[in-house]
Amino acid sequence: MKQTFTDISVNGEPISPELIATEAQNHPAPKGKPGRAWMAAARALAVKTMILQEARRREIVAEPLELAPGQWETDDEALVRQLLEVAVVPEVPTEAALRAVYEANPERHRAPSLYEAAHILFSARPEDVVARKIAKDKATAVLADILANPKSFDGLARDHSACSSKANGGRLGQIAAGDTVAEFEAALKLLSEGEIAREPVESRYGFHIIRLDAKAEGKVLPFEAVEPALRTAAEKAAWVRASRALVESLAARAEVTGINLRAA
Repeated sequence: MKQTFTDISVNGEPISPELIATEAQNHPAPKGKPGRAWMAAARALAVKTMILQEARRREIVAEPLELAPGQWETDDEALVRQLLEVAVVPEVPTEAALRAVYEANPERHRAPSLYEAAHILFSARPEDVVARKIAKDKATAVLADILANPKSFDGLARDHSACSSKANGGRLGQIAAGDTVAEFEAALKLLSEGEIAREPVESRYGFHIIRLDAKAEGKVLPFEAVEPALRTAAEKAAWVRASRALVESLAARAEVTGINLRAA
């Protein structure tokens, strides 16, 4: 049975089903439930309509900006931006508020840990199932030899690794968070100094035998070092709250039919 929807208007200004259908392409929905995308699109357009109406009520004249060489805002985009610039007044975070956020959990503000590690890479492309099975089997066999004789790591790295670090016995030098793929970094965090991972570690590159040679835990950073990042995050959150308050205020005064803006 074909789903039907009520005609939608904001303060008497209709929003056409064709426009909603076009906008719905920007709103993903669960498979088999296109109505959710349609409703999300309708709410988004209703909010945009309210904002445009408010901009015109305030007699704001559109002044489009050039977004890229030869690419300009539309008049509607300019009006939305200009209205938000004057109507959204976010609360300015105080230093005391930022300190309270910092002191609630100082552990969140650590410098990156530093590692010295070595690895032996058995490479295989992610989509090559056969090659990955072979790589894993080889890594498992070589790891068994290393666990039986840890001093053999350097020689086996030179013999088997697909990484250029093999010339140095698999040693990668000093690495920090973000320098390696997530799976590699997660394995490092679980190892103690001098320990070799008991299982090959899989990544998009293949399978790694990993040894952690040294680790320097990142220290908790002082408030002064993280204050700029805390301020930026707080300002973004304050802007979101203020813009939501503006939409709620406009919705409370608007006559909207066919849609519930509480879910916007």
